[in-house]
Amino acid sequence: MLNDAILIAGPTASGKSALALRLAMETGGVIVNADSMQVYDVLRVLSARPGADDLARVPHHLYGHVPPSVAYSTGAWLEDVAALAKKSSLSGRRPIFVGGTGLYFRALLDGIAPTPPVPEDIRNHWRQRLLDEGPEALHRLLSERDAAAAEAIGVTDGQRITRALEVHDATGRALSTWQNETTVPLVKKSECTCIVLEPERAFVTERIERRFDSMVEEGALDEVRSLLALDLSAALPAMKAIGVPELAAYLRNECSLEDAIMRAKTATRRYSKRQATWFRHQLDEDWLRLPIGSQAGSADELLKLIRNNLE
Repeated sequence: MLNDAILIAGPTASGKSALALRLAMETGGVIVNADSMQVYDVLRVLSARPGADDLARVPHHLYGHVPPSVAYSTGAWLEDVAALAKKSSLSGRRPIFVGGTGLYFRALLDGIAPTPPVPEDIRNHWRQRLLDEGPEALHRLLSERDAAAAEAIGVTDGQRITRALEVHDATGRALSTWQNETTVPLVKKSECTCIVLEPERAFVTERIERRFDSMVEEGALDEVRSLLALDLSAALPAMKAIGVPELAAYLRNECSLEDAIMRAKTATRRYSKRQATWFRHQLDEDWLRLPIGSQAGSADELLKLIRNNLE
């Protein structure tokens, strides 16, 4: 089990990575990625991975280590964290987990259902059906096979719907029954500091606008070209990363670059709102909630509050 960990959650473009970097430099810690898109090797720009300067200042782990052809899962991430915990790279150093994927934090603190690996042919089958039939049709099918899982999963959440169906197909057991059996948590909540950033809407919207413009300037189109050249299934998580479908449409001459950028910014704003809602309702009172924005305290004041919480 990892001791004295710091967990930093928050919606996209809320300043999580910058806060994690400052804390890591102050505490001699190491940063561990907890964002499901920043794991993919070809999405350095579009996933807003830390840059070369940040990587040189502090050790970073689990960034860009997964090929886009892999449907990386929460379980795979937790296994990678467990492998890190056994290595000397974390020995004697405070791990700082930072990202916007709520299920990663939940798995870290609560454990996860130990579902067996799903054969690739079964996984591909359900990915294709998702493309052909859409999430709502598969959600109706899931309701027949695993009513408990269907009730817990939104009708438009194609990734989680297909995950439940493929587990049932591969194991003959409903995902909801597997979820009643969880692994031992890797982090004990009472011995870590949990922080969630709560940015003002106007603040994060402005940051999203600026950041996506910078992404285009820094090579986001080249990343999407490289990704499309791999001829991967459109159902793979990396192919659905925000910015990929939108810029791919431009590269296929289906819209102007201006329209593609506008759609990507809109998708990012909507995603940020969903993240904020999830964190607000799913993270309990043990999480230190920090307001971010023009009406909030300065970065130094927030760091002082965190330092006091660490003592």
